[in-house]
Amino acid sequence: DRRFTFSDMKKYSAKTANYFESLGIKKGDTVMLVLKRHYQFWFCMLALHKIGAIAIPATNQLVEHDFTYRYKAARVKAIICTADGDTANQVDLAAAKSPELEIKISVGGKLDGWRDFDEESVLFSSHYERTADAPGGKDLMLMFFTSGTTGYPKIAAHNYTYALGHFHTAK
Repeated sequence: DRRFTFSDMKKYSAKTANYFESLGIKKGDTVMLVLKRHYQFWFCMLALHKIGAIAIPATNQLVEHDFTYRYKAARVKAIICTADGDTANQVDLAAAKSPELEIKISVGGKLDGWRDFDEESVLFSSHYERTADAPGGKDLMLMFFTSGTTGYPKIAAHNYTYALGHFHTAK
């Protein structure tokens, strides 16, 4: 069990954003997150929002053909994946057929051929400088894949106004 304050979230998401930018992840890039219930999911999600990269949350139950389809459909540039179980192996099998996937980052363990989030991200500054072209409004923020029960899964894309739709629920 881990607890983080809002200040912690700001600090660790800034470190993560700086780390991602050092790897070449930039505004408009698509990044898949396959992190089960790892707390690092939240650092990554907030970091991608800061950068303006498009987050694609995904389940660890995907297999090779699922990853291959999603890489191509969303032009996935990077993946941050759990080291638990067989998921990273399935990612690797699909990556062999997907030149668009340039960056693989593991969480919760070291994997051959993968960058180590837990070891590398902590080395970066806890201050993130917001730029003039910071994301917002109509810029894409999230992509979800539908269940695919009647065919291939489709992309449901959301921009930065997405949260406004939940205002009434929160109220």
